[in-house]
Amino acid sequence: MRYTQVHTGRQFMLALDHGEDLLEGLIRFCADRGIQAGYIPTFVGGLRSARLVGSCEPLADPEAPLWEEVTVESLEALGGGTLAWDTDKDCLAPHIHVAVGIKGKSAEGRVSHLLGATVQFICEIPIVEVTHPQQAPALTRLRSADLYDVPLLSFGPRS
Repeated sequence: MRYTQVHTGRQFMLALDHGEDLLEGLIRFCADRGIQAGYIPTFVGGLRSARLVGSCEPLADPEAPLWEEVTVESLEALGGGTLAWDTDKDCLAPHIHVAVGIKGKSAEGRVSHLLGATVQFICEIPIVEVTHPQQAPALTRLRSADLYDVPLLSFGPRS
């Protein structure tokens, strides 16, 4: 277990409109306002399509991260996540998971890590900035060589 105490900063409500790219819009919004760390407590919206981590094949190694993706279309989504600074790439790295219902299949569901999505009608995203009195940014993503090089949530540049 690892932890740090953080402070909430500014709070925003972002509405992404029909046809917008969800992750591009979120990253651009945060860049324009200087947000380097934060969280999305929950968000709701319609998605024309979404790319999710997933596979239709048996997993070769269930312990390893899955890098494959599936695309699903015409969805209602509920999600949330964290916003942390990728110190290797020097950019914001959102980590968002969603639960989506496929509208044309009796709202059949999928739950996974969001890789990308296009908004259908609207997506409403509350954003809470996170600050730390001694470190900026407060949340970072550092790759763990011991865990398949997965970028893990860290606190400050070297936690």
